[in-house]
This record gives sequence, C-alpha cells and structure tokens, in this order.
Amino acid sequence: MIVDERTITYLHSLELPESDMIEKIEQEALESHVPIIRKETQSFLKVLLLMKKPLRILEIGAAVGFSAILMSEYMPEGGHITTIENYEKRIPIALENIKRVGRKEQITLLEGDALEIMKTLQGPYDFIFMDAAKGQYIQYMPEAIRLLAPGGVLVSDNVLQDGDIIKSRFAVERRNRTIHSRMREYLYQLKHDDRLQTSILPLGDGIALSVRR
Repeated sequence: MIVDERTITYLHSLELPESDMIEKIEQEALESHVPIIRKETQSFLKVLLLMKKPLRILEIGAAVGFSAILMSEYMPEGGHITTIENYEKRIPIALENIKRVGRKEQITLLEGDALEIMKTLQGPYDFIFMDAAKGQYIQYMPEAIRLLAPGGVLVSDNVLQDGDIIKSRFAVERRNRTIHSRMREYLYQLKHDDRLQTSILPLGDGIALSVRR
C-alpha cells in the first residue's frame, strides 16, 4: 500500500455516489474480483476529464467496461471512447454493461491484442487511459505517443505496484520481476522522453500523468 489505509478510508468517505447502474456495475466487478480503478483514481479521472474536456478518448484495457462507462459520464457532449480488451471472458460482460447504461453510441469496444489494434488506429486522441497488462506498458508507449494529440493527456494506472516499484528487483517475488523491471523502464522513459511532460503520483496504485508537448 502506498498511502496510509486510514487516509484512503477517509478520502473514500468523502466521495459522492455515481448513478445506481454505475454503482451496481462497480459492485458486481468487485464481487467477481475483476480489477477496476480505485475510488481515488476514479475521482482523479473525473476532475481531469472535466478540465481537459476530451472529445476523443482511447482506453487500453476495458476489463468489464467500468472505467469507460465512468469516463463517458464526464466527457463533453459529442465525445467518444474507444476501448480495447483482449480477455475473451470479459468482453461480453463489458458489452452488456455498456448496453445497460445506454452508452453504445458513445463507447466502441475493440476486441483483440492492444498493441496490434493500436497500430491500426488513427489519431489524434485528446486523452489516453492506459490500464492493461502492466508489463506491456513499455511496448504500448510508442503507439500511445503517436496517437496522442499535442496537448493531449496520457494517464497510466497502477505504475507503483503497491509500492513494490521502489524495491530491489531481487526483493520482488520472482514471478513479478519481469513486470517490475519493465515498469521501471516505462517510468524512466516517460520522464525522459522530450515529447512528454510527466508527473508520477502516489495516488491509488500509482498514476503517471503525462502531457504531449
């Protein structure tokens, strides 16, 4: 855990609920142990979307559609979200959830490998939310930058891995070492790429907020 649990509990207590359907989808995901964005990350995204007012949003990693649905509530009228998911068992659930909230016209779900799909897309996107396989972020990065509009925002979630990112590679469980090294490389590249201005925040499970120069 990056931030003290009592602090997180307090911050969660301040949040206002979303619509009944969004709250229900979130609860269903949690009960099914589907990883979805944390409450504090949700709050941060909502503020960013209201500030940036992006009309074209790309999400890498739809899961069951929760974050795309949430973002659709805070993007401007006429906005559209393209979201990508590769896990076959979650795709029909995501499609059904998008239908349940009446957002089929605003959210397009693309099925398949994220990197291969990204290569076929034409930008620019005003806002990209990266929340897929953590070990692949470094692979997605060139395409994400290509697709991002000047002044566009890239949000990368779960980049601090519950604080494991600061540990020595040999202090991390062996099965997590590849992800650990790739994520450290990703964060280094984000901070040192001249095309981006990036801030890494200890929010939720760690967020990297980047702006295309």
